[in-house]
Amino acid sequence: MSDTSNLTDQDYKDGQILLFDKPLEWSSFQLVNKVRWLIRKNLNIKKIKVGHAGTLDPLATGLMIICTGKFTKRIHEFMGLEKEYTGTVKLGETTPSYDLETEVDQTFATDHITEEAIYAFAKAYQGIIQQQPPIFSALKKDGKRLYEFARAGETVEIPTREITIYDFEITRIALPEVDFRVSCSKGTYIRSLAHDMGKGLGSGAHLTALKRTKIGDYSVDNAQDILAFEQSFEA
Repeated sequence: MSDTSNLTDQDYKDGQILLFDKPLEWSSFQLVNKVRWLIRKNLNIKKIKVGHAGTLDPLATGLMIICTGKFTKRIHEFMGLEKEYTGTVKLGETTPSYDLETEVDQTFATDHITEEAIYAFAKAYQGIIQQQPPIFSALKKDGKRLYEFARAGETVEIPTREITIYDFEITRIALPEVDFRVSCSKGTYIRSLAHDMGKGLGSGAHLTALKRTKIGDYSVDNAQDILAFEQSFEA
């Protein structure tokens, strides 16, 4: 973890790359706002640019790269990097959002699902994939966010898009739960992967836990939490 306790106002203006482990239920916007506020408050900076290099859903935790000052111009360098996630899929139930943001809307049988079938699905779901994003997402269609259509109960056609799954490893099977580790390209929705797993296994599924562990060569193991960052100004 990089030591931020000795950084000056000029250091932040010249540019810093900060690694954070985003807390559960925080939006990416909240984390960026908190970091900006702490820098301004503690170093008496009137104005400073702070931005992130890729969002995480509020129900996900893990690595976020936040850039300050002149380094905000470098954000695009991180956006296209390969990402790694770990998480848990629950089989036998679906939700409209493909995760725990919404309530279970359908249940399915799981007694036909074998461990061999789960491993086979993971092996097949690698390479270049045509993936359909969830309707509960911030992608835009006709000038509106998809989640706006979803919350209004409107049906909308969502085109698939090409993504790449570099590696998909099943790390634990305790039905109806399946743990996984996946490395993937920019634009991949792990919620959609969970949904596709349910369909591929002749059942249903949704995501119940998600953590981003890597962005390129940057690891959550080297990230700090927001409390540690706040305390670094008191060091």
